[in-house]
Amino acid sequence: MKTENIFTVITAGVLLASIYSHAWADGDTEAKPLELHRIMQELGKNMQTITDAISREDWALVAKITPRIAEHPKPPVIEKMRILTFIGTDVGTFESHDETTHQAARALEQVAARNDGQGVIAAFANLQSSCLACHQSFRKSFVEHFYGQR
Repeated sequence: MKTENIFTVITAGVLLASIYSHAWADGDTEAKPLELHRIMQELGKNMQTITDAISREDWALVAKITPRIAEHPKPPVIEKMRILTFIGTDVGTFESHDETTHQAARALEQVAARNDGQGVIAAFANLQSSCLACHQSFRKSFVEHFYGQR
């Protein structure tokens, strides 16, 4: 990362921390759901749809749904900066998990498009493993930090 980019990220992080600390000080302490939460819920629904499609050997539906996972929406920039500020030095790990998930979803789409049932099952296992790795690394700390739940 270039020095200018690092400076921009740090500046944005400090600005966001300042904004959120003022909101907290003003009594706005109620945890509002992150857009990331909505995105994760949608990804979960897509994974359930794929599971159902696999059980019916509906490879066309699997191929149709997987781009929704591979190209899932991103949180708004301000929220993304808030998340990245929280993650801190683990940004590389977080982005690596995200990229692995995108690649696993694309691989699943390709084998489904070929009607390769065994390939679909193997690719879906890889996709689930990538989701699990990210959840195990970040979910608990995200929930505690952004929603105050333990």
